[in-house]
Amino acid sequence: MKNSIDVLGRYAGPATWILSSLADGPKHGYALIVDIEDFAGVRLQPGTLYGALTRLVDGGLIEAMGAEGRRQPYRLTVDGAAALQEQLTMQRRVADLGLRRLSTGMALS
Repeated sequence: MKNSIDVLGRYAGPATWILSSLADGPKHGYALIVDIEDFAGVRLQPGTLYGALTRLVDGGLIEAMGAEGRRQPYRLTVDGAAALQEQLTMQRRVADLGLRRLSTGMALS
């Protein structure tokens, strides 16, 4: 597998949100937009969503399932779950470091 961080690339935000959304089961595009808006407070535009979906499929991190009418559901692959775990672990390390540094280096008002 290509390094998962490399697959996510400079679009790691949308890719991480999509992978996180798919972690609890398959979803089609509109369901992804709604779920991501609910948990991340960000509404992905269709171009951003479908560009990220294409990169994630091409990278082997998600796969398209059989179409349901006009809707195309996607699901997380084993490699996608590993990539999400790696990405979230890295984000947690950065967040923990930043919070520690803020607490010792600056007085928060």
